[in-house]
Amino acid sequence: MVNILFCGNNGVFDGMLTCALSILKRTASKEPFTFYVMTMDVSHLKETYLPVSDEQIAVFDQMIRSYHAENRVIKLDVTALYREEFDACPNEDAYCSPYTLIRLLSDRVAILPDKLLYLDIDILFNRDIHLLYDTDVEGVEYAAARDHYGKYLVHPNYVNAGVLLFNLREIRETGLLEKARKLIRTKKLVFADQSAIIRATTRKKMLPQRFNDQKFLHGHTVVRHFSKRLFWLPYPHTDNIKQWHISRVHKVFGYYRFDDILYEYIYWKEKYEREVKTV
Repeated sequence: MVNILFCGNNGVFDGMLTCALSILKRTASKEPFTFYVMTMDVSHLKETYLPVSDEQIAVFDQMIRSYHAENRVIKLDVTALYREEFDACPNEDAYCSPYTLIRLLSDRVAILPDKLLYLDIDILFNRDIHLLYDTDVEGVEYAAARDHYGKYLVHPNYVNAGVLLFNLREIRETGLLEKARKLIRTKKLVFADQSAIIRATTRKKMLPQRFNDQKFLHGHTVVRHFSKRLFWLPYPHTDNIKQWHISRVHKVFGYYRFDDILYEYIYWKEKYEREVKTV
């Protein structure tokens, strides 16, 4: 069983669909997948901060089961746990949203397995997930690749927390996430969850950049992470092109190798929209 963790509100549905499709389409083995989706309702902070809906989970479940009957999705509502740990903390207005913080609760969710691959939703797999998932994390808290910009601007081994292969058994022993939560509650951090994880780390394994490529797509790239990046032309600027922005993926990046994923995503997204309208 391969165990995947997504986190977010109902706005991450496009990313869940596309990322999961890339995993299912690029993986050769017939081993089943379990997708855990940690979500919460914090609409008291902002009206759009609503959990992943049961309707979204139902369509996601249909999609993943179309590839393997034993694939499953498990929705985990961590609203109460979030309020207990982070309510009114200095990082609740994190650089993206409070939803970036909820992966820091993973050690407190008993159902989660010892080996777990956390993925940001703005990710597509270009190659078989087992190239990453089969990494040995015995004796370390997690495995991660360097942050493309942070390795130059902060520290050579500064990691990007968008792809984290967790060893939750080790994490529970060292208290990594417990220490990270304490930092979130007591200090205002520039990159909130990522900064807290890095500061609290005891033992990690560094992965090659091809397991979290935030700028380029090579033949050997396993994970292409569509995070915000710097463009030099026609003038220096940043842009935040996600994989479901299909026309921009074609026009700006010139990527067509993901079209089989993205066109099937359109089918499932339209199916979801039709079903919601009929409810």
